[in-house]
Amino acid sequence: MTTADIGRAVPFATCEIIPEARAAALAVLESGWVTTGPRTAQFEHQLARWVGAEHAVAVSSCTAAIELSLRALRLPAGSPVLSPTLTFCGAVHAIVHAGLRPVLVDVDEATLTLRPRDVASAAERSGARAMVVQHMAGYPAPVAELAAAAGLDPAHVVEDAAHGLGAAAGPDPVGSAPGATCFSFYATKNLPIGEGGAVTTADPELADLLRQSRQHGMSRDAWRRYHPGSGWRYSVEVDGMKANFTDLQAAIGSAQLTRLEGWQARRAELADRYDAALRDVPGLTPPPRPVTGRHAWHLYVLRVGPGYRLTRDALAAALAERGVGTSVHFIPVHHFPYFRALLGAPHLPVADQVFDGLLSLPLHPALADADVDHVCALITDLGRRGGSP
Repeated sequence: MTTADIGRAVPFATCEIIPEARAAALAVLESGWVTTGPRTAQFEHQLARWVGAEHAVAVSSCTAAIELSLRALRLPAGSPVLSPTLTFCGAVHAIVHAGLRPVLVDVDEATLTLRPRDVASAAERSGARAMVVQHMAGYPAPVAELAAAAGLDPAHVVEDAAHGLGAAAGPDPVGSAPGATCFSFYATKNLPIGEGGAVTTADPELADLLRQSRQHGMSRDAWRRYHPGSGWRYSVEVDGMKANFTDLQAAIGSAQLTRLEGWQARRAELADRYDAALRDVPGLTPPPRPVTGRHAWHLYVLRVGPGYRLTRDALAAALAERGVGTSVHFIPVHHFPYFRALLGAPHLPVADQVFDGLLSLPLHPALADADVDHVCALITDLGRRGGSP
């Protein structure tokens, strides 16, 4: 290993909290009201406007957003819900926690999103009542086509857009659909707050139900009960859970939203740079681009194939030795013991096949061009000589 190999550390992800967000957070801390209140309502309005949605409801996480959206469908207990197996385990736990039964579905080899023919087959076999569709890595999934293939009302399709903020399916931004679209504001996401999530929708009744459900089903939140001149009484008329968003998070989020357009543009530039440097390296396949619409570029998922001199795991280890962080998105859900015990061992050959080659490279707005060039040079060199020093 040469000095040049180890001379530049490149983290997989960073969490940039801009100065304006820090100042806004301090102002909330000094205000005496830090939980759900007026700043949360302001952030919801700003997020809805940014996405092009009628309503946004901020919640504690994208996982909670998916669970609440599924609960809002009022399906019978144990109803089957389709989900890609190549997803974060929490998205499938949300189905279980909503009292429903996950039905795992294979993915498209190129896009890593659901395929209509697989969805149609799984829906016919299971009698699916709903579906969770993931915009994997930021690639916009064909939600309307998938809903039609499953024979489902689009209102029974919950979009998992943890990776999808800033993506567009054709002319329509992800999050502007009539049903429920769920976002994440985790520290590594395109809009980093630290924690938190949101549901966007065009349905005012769904938005109202979600606002109640995120706070134990209570008809009035603490701000409305404790604000000077307000009464203390409330009612509980729907089921709910503890999943609210705070004004402290909202203050950070509102400030961070002012940078999101620029951050998205930078992610796209970095993806282009990776493509240009890696597209001709034998055995490597860059991520696909949507024919129409827009990729959110939450992740840059490289495919490491047989023509490359190292396996995916060996490449990840070699890069780690040289100070470059990588990750894998995701371990297919049906590989985990808990879900195998719950759901059996479904035959999902595409997910099994592609999993061994997936490697997510560093991709975040703070990444310098020189960082990408360094990572690509290492990958190219390792492909020529293997993992030898």
